[in-house]
Amino acid sequence: MGDPVVHFEIGGADGARSRAFYAELFGWSVEPESHGYGVVSTGSPDGIGGGIMETPPGVPHWVTVYVAVADIERSLSKAEELGGKRVMGPTPVEGVGDIAMFSDPDGNVIGLLTMAGDAP
Repeated sequence: MGDPVVHFEIGGADGARSRAFYAELFGWSVEPESHGYGVVSTGSPDGIGGGIMETPPGVPHWVTVYVAVADIERSLSKAEELGGKRVMGPTPVEGVGDIAMFSDPDGNVIGLLTMAGDAP
């Protein structure tokens, strides 16, 4: 069985503007958390939810997807073996699990997620 895409993320220069733009454009509910990350509910039983945030200073804007994997370190290592580069992590996210990011050989950034309790 393959690893599913479970989350999307949009990082923009102005987090509040980005959250308002996508909420108005697509009718999404975007609930900002205390640290500025906006959790997205699309309002549809189809597809996946996501998040919208402000990118830190000096970090380029992005749109990415997160893939749920059983072993985040093994997936990062395999990405590197195949010509990708580790961008971030693994990093724990309280109440969620561990996240990491890599870039593929073309520079596209993809996220990895191991849910809390799913790690080997």
